[in-house]
Amino acid sequence: MVKRTSLAGDSCPIARALDVFGDWWSLLIIRDASLGRRRFGEFQASLGLAKNILTTRLRTLVERGILKMVPASDGSAYQEYVLTPKGRGIFPILVALRQWSEEFDEHPNEIDTFLVDRENGKPVQKLALYSQDGRLLSAADTTLKPRAAAKRARRVSA
Repeated sequence: MVKRTSLAGDSCPIARALDVFGDWWSLLIIRDASLGRRRFGEFQASLGLAKNILTTRLRTLVERGILKMVPASDGSAYQEYVLTPKGRGIFPILVALRQWSEEFDEHPNEIDTFLVDRENGKPVQKLALYSQDGRLLSAADTTLKPRAAAKRARRVSA
């Protein structure tokens, strides 16, 4: 198996995020944890993933602070996996991926669920990006600007 190159030191925040949780199994584990799955067997049954691969992914997500292990909620000797605040912060990314797929999938009628507000049962609005003054933004309305601290760090290391 080819070893993955780390993107942890990349200056791009998207690359750095992908280094933490960017493989599909990890994202699906995070999805399942967001849906309330907590035990190894629940993740395995949901994903159909080999035990060794699931073990590795769970360990990595714990090491990176996405999941934490806690005593089982039923008082048994087992441990459960729960999302940390850092892990719960991935939820909007999962929603964005879901909504993108619902819009652009070639066979959207094969998607068997849709995301609703638990309180009223109504579909969740599509995520949107707004400026600080409230304008709806598209990619064409944005640009990247270097951080002052990043410029200084590059000069120091050069």
